[in-house]
Amino acid sequence: MLGVLEMTGNLETDELEALFVNNAGMDQLGAYLNRFNPIRIMKMEGMEIRHSSILSWLMSPLETHGLGDRFLKAFLSEVLRGKRWQDKPTALDIVQADLRDVEVRREWQNIDIFVFSPKYKWAFVIENKYYNRQHEGQLVKYAEKVRSIYPDMTVRGIFLTLLEEEPHDPAYVPISYETVAEILSPMVAQAGQALGAEVTTFLRHYIEIIEEETGMSQDQNDMEQLARDLYRTHKKVLDFIMEHGAATDFIIAAEALFGENLESGGITETGHGRFMYDWHNHWKYSFLPESWFTNLGSGLCSWAGCEKWWAGYPMICWFRLETGEDGTKGKLRLIAEVGPIADSKFRADIIERIKSLAEAQDLKDIRFQSGAAEAGKKYSKFLKNNAVDIDNIQDAKEISDAMIKLLARFAPYFEAIAEILPEFRPYGQSVAS
Repeated sequence: MLGVLEMTGNLETDELEALFVNNAGMDQLGAYLNRFNPIRIMKMEGMEIRHSSILSWLMSPLETHGLGDRFLKAFLSEVLRGKRWQDKPTALDIVQADLRDVEVRREWQNIDIFVFSPKYKWAFVIENKYYNRQHEGQLVKYAEKVRSIYPDMTVRGIFLTLLEEEPHDPAYVPISYETVAEILSPMVAQAGQALGAEVTTFLRHYIEIIEEETGMSQDQNDMEQLARDLYRTHKKVLDFIMEHGAATDFIIAAEALFGENLESGGITETGHGRFMYDWHNHWKYSFLPESWFTNLGSGLCSWAGCEKWWAGYPMICWFRLETGEDGTKGKLRLIAEVGPIADSKFRADIIERIKSLAEAQDLKDIRFQSGAAEAGKKYSKFLKNNAVDIDNIQDAKEISDAMIKLLARFAPYFEAIAEILPEFRPYGQSVAS
């Protein structure tokens, strides 16, 4: 820090002291960034195989977590809810079953998680995709292998995904990591001391990881809002530090495309449209198409439930740079999401309207995951085929080119959605102009 302060001849001492001396907001942000989470410390939060290990442990009724078959039953019944197959099991069958005899295997026959009940003759093939991509024919092969080994069992395929992808095999039922967190969080809270302090602490750390990766974390949302507030208050000092400090290639790429030193809420223009800038860090860049911003009231409406979520609107878009396991290659993804709208009818209506729009205009890369419009859901991503492979995540030009490619691909989608948004402006609460 001294090195930076020695370079600040054009800054007033008062400005530096206001930011760095006894600043409660900076202290709060520092405490959040430095909080202890052993999963993050061991760099395991992005490792698919570690998530499979934790989840298989949770699903095993006789394991040391103390939940018995509660998590397994809640997970399977949520997967099967609303499915009407001729063969068992249904969600109600799962709820009523005693699954304490279930066996859970990891990487058996190359299946991420295999769950089977000799008592009921049920088998579940769980394919876990955290950031990795699906391979053609992979899901079909796993299910067929199980049926050949256990011909008398009913086999169901489950596709667990962080990014709300659709499984290549439609026989598999998708479920998101968001749903895992929604199941696990109240379960841990309700169990209280019965789980033991060590298990409870570990599961809270794990829930924290999932909530942050899926954008569900209210703490993260609050800290991001605090970061924006700090930036607005101390813009001159922070701009100086960023100019003379280390910038990531992702930030360089984003600023080359969208422009530098943008204010949150400011409008910027690229060759593929105009956008309202929201916020960015070293791997995310959030924005709204200007047409969405305009048709949702141009900042003259507030949206209950979304006040602390991203830009405060019921929808958001963002780029996310994902690093591959080799640390060099990666993927750039363009995400669009309907957020935590407090009015469940409004939330369901906007999702159903986007779905009907996609069907009417043959927008094949708009697909919500099953149950997205149900009451209680908060976060629903809906763009598919929305990623570009990056050979070198330290190549700013490659990242910028990928951003341009994705914006061009989805520009017609953004404009189509913009056309329906005025229908929902009455749900917003007018704010003083």
